Amino acid sequence: MRIGLLTEGGYPYVSGGAGLWCDRLVRGLHQHEFDVYAFSRSEAQEDAGWVPLPPQVGRVRTAPLWAAEDDGVVYGRRARRRFTEHYGELAAVLCAAVDPAAPGAAPDAAPGARPAATPGARREPTGTARVSPEADRFATALNGLAELARDEGGLVAALRSETAVRALERACRAPRVLRAAREARVPDLLAVAAHLEQALRPLSLDWYEEDGLGAVDLCHATAGGAAALPGLLAHHFFGIPLLVTEYGVRLRTHYLTRPDSSPAVRSLLAAFHGRLAAETYRRAAFVTPGNAHARRWQERCGADRAKLRTVHPGMDAAPFEEVGESPGRGDPRTLVWVGRVEPAKDLVSLLHAFAEIHKEEPGTRLRIIGGPSGAEGAGYLGHCKALAAQLFPDEAEGPHSVGDNPVSFEEIGGPDLPTAADAYASGAVTVLSSVVEGFPAGLVEAMFCGRATVSTDVGAVVEAIGGTGLVVPPRNPRALAEACVSLLRDPARRERLGAAARARALELFTVEQNVAAFQGLYLETVARTPVRRLLLNDGGDPLPFATPAEAHVPGHWTDPAPRALPTWATSTPVRATPAPATEAAR
Repeated sequence: MRIGLLTEGGYPYVSGGAGLWCDRLVRGLHQHEFDVYAFSRSEAQEDAGWVPLPPQVGRVRTAPLWAAEDDGVVYGRRARRRFTEHYGELAAVLCAAVDPAAPGAAPDAAPGARPAATPGARREPTGTARVSPEADRFATALNGLAELARDEGGLVAALRSETAVRALERACRAPRVLRAAREARVPDLLAVAAHLEQALRPLSLDWYEEDGLGAVDLCHATAGGAAALPGLLAHHFFGIPLLVTEYGVRLRTHYLTRPDSSPAVRSLLAAFHGRLAAETYRRAAFVTPGNAHARRWQERCGADRAKLRTVHPGMDAAPFEEVGESPGRGDPRTLVWVGRVEPAKDLVSLLHAFAEIHKEEPGTRLRIIGGPSGAEGAGYLGHCKALAAQLFPDEAEGPHSVGDNPVSFEEIGGPDLPTAADAYASGAVTVLSSVVEGFPAGLVEAMFCGRATVSTDVGAVVEAIGGTGLVVPPRNPRALAEACVSLLRDPARRERLGAAARARALELFTVEQNVAAFQGLYLETVARTPVRRLLLNDGGDPLPFATPAEAHVPGHWTDPAPRALPTWATSTPVRATPAPATEAAR
């Protein structure tokens, strides 16, 4: 089949965060053809270039999200009226007093529930929940803007116009709107309009043609938000089924990254991203979270449980095979931390915990292995080094020997630690002290290496390690120290936990498992929702009888979920009642 792979800031760019698993997926499914539609996040990312592409990648089309040139499109009177109508409707939905996708608010329909019929709500296919009129209004406005962009050649100039700001202002001043929206001032309206212009840039692209996304059999969005928007439009224009994968929920990221905005800006943008997420989950054939933590967020944001399929990230176990098969390798009195140095990793708590560990086990060492993440990470690394020097003054055995600090800060790639496997192999216990974590890839690498682990209970940590490691509360140095000391003093327990961790990682988190899961979902999606295209003959005319008649008959093969048998197929047959005679028959 032909798959449209939709990415944002990842594959095929070299510096993409999600590029690695996408590359492994594309290479693992060599029997399919891939068309990549990618958004870049910065000019530096574009300058860095692409990763080498396998032959099954047919073409790559890219667009920047970080900049958009004025399209120069001048609307006529009718086009301006259409834009004002659809953009005003979109703004009115965002200002409405009910925000179903925001945390703490009631969703339109609880997953798995059968709500009462809502007047004016669109009837959905069997197996899906009904949606509110507000959700339909949002979808209608979004699709109307997309159709306008397709007809007129773009939306960029219109979204930046005074007309857009005035439409937003009218929506905020309407009755029965959110209090925060009603209190929005001119700077707030300008900020919201600028963000909406950036978020709606995918609507102005020329990807939605018969020879573009209309030619694929399936759209696979590797994230929500902007990456999924072309898939929504392909579904609207051509009926292309959509599969959405989220290893980190974009809506949650939005809530965490705008703490300094005004209440009005936060409220309106939260409403937009919440509505977009709910619409994405509603239109997707399947939604694949990477862990239970992401799955709970998706359910809370309106995803139907029947569509959710957890697919853990696939990681390459081969580089760690040699270390994993040598459990005795490594210093039994060394703790290892591996990752990117940043405040969310809470190395300060780890250093305080190691102070307690060092008192209980004086010969213990701590190796912190990893480089800083950006300017903030560099400053945090300097702070941690100063704290380590304060907590552990260099200790010398005699007056003529050089002092040695039990805490070392290193990076992978040097002569002592050429690879990540060597980093994990240098110690007996791997520690994770994060206060915020998504899927703990570093922890899984330690599991591949057969190492016992001590981790904080954040994100998907418990789901990843199961019962193969010790888990403590975050920001609790005493509990972290006690768990590490217990493993340092019990080599047999360390070996048992390490062997169980390696077995669990090889069973759940390999590339092969990930690729097989997506292969099954691709086939199931296309089998349930085939794309019906108009087939033409050599002369360009419709080919008669190209589609069998039964393809137009609704049935269980087209439903998202299996349908129950009708009562007439399971109950006792009912005897027919003869029809009354007509006047002509008499």
